[in-house]
Amino acid sequence: MATAVMRLNANQEWIGHLSELRKRLIVTGVWFVASMGAGLYLSPSILLLLKSRAAAGAPIDWHVFSFTDGLFVYLRCAFLLAALLTFPIAMYQAWAFVRPGLTGREARGTLGYVPASFLLFLGGVSFGYFLVFPMMLRFMQSMNESVGAVEMYGIERYFAFMFGVLMPLGIAFEMPLVMLFLTKLGLLDPARIKFIRKYAYVGLAVVGSCISPPDLFSHLSVTVPLLLLFECSALVSNRQFRLRRAAGPTPG
Repeated sequence: MATAVMRLNANQEWIGHLSELRKRLIVTGVWFVASMGAGLYLSPSILLLLKSRAAAGAPIDWHVFSFTDGLFVYLRCAFLLAALLTFPIAMYQAWAFVRPGLTGREARGTLGYVPASFLLFLGGVSFGYFLVFPMMLRFMQSMNESVGAVEMYGIERYFAFMFGVLMPLGIAFEMPLVMLFLTKLGLLDPARIKFIRKYAYVGLAVVGSCISPPDLFSHLSVTVPLLLLFECSALVSNRQFRLRRAAGPTPG
C-alpha cells in the first residue's frame, strides 16, 4: 500500500513537472511567433540599413535569381531578429522551470545568467558582423577580381553566407557561461581545464579557420579572440572553483 502511494505521488509530481514545462514552452513559443511577426514587419527597414552600411566597406548590389529569393531573405531576417528577442525569454523560462529545485542563493546567482547569456550572444554576433564577415567579403571580392570575374551577388546567398558566419560566433561566445555552469555543477575544475586546454586550442583554431578567409592574418584575427575568450572563461571557472571550495560542501 505504501509503495502504491509513493508511486502515485511520484507520478503526480512527474505530471506536474511536465505541465510546468509545457507552460514554459508555450510562453516561449508565443513570444517567438510574436517576434517573428515583428521581424517580418521590420525586415524591410533592417535590410535597407544593412545594404546602406555594406559590411565590406563598399556598396553591394543585391540581385534575385528566383521568385522566392526575396521571401527567403525576409524570413531569414525575421528569424534572426526573433531569435535575438526570444533568447533572453527562453533563458528566463528555463531558469523559472528549475527555480523550485534551487536554494535562494543559487537562484539569485543563476538568474544573472539570463542577461549575461544574451549579451554574450549579441557580442558574438557583433564580432562576426563587424570584423569576420567584412574580412570574408573582401577576400572573396579580391579572389573574384583576380580572375576577372564580374561580381553579381544574389541576395539569398548573401544572407545565407552571413548567417553562416554570425550564428556560430554567437554560440561560441557563450563559452564563459557554459564553463561557469559546469564548474558550479562540479563537472569542471582547474585540473580538467588544464587537460582539455590543448584540445580546446585545436578545436577553436579549426573553427577560426573555417569561418575566416584562408590567409594567416585573417586566421589570427578570428582565432586569437576565440583563444582569449577561452582563457577568460578558464579564469572565471577557476575563480568559481575556488569560491565553491572555500564555501565547503552544500548542506543537506
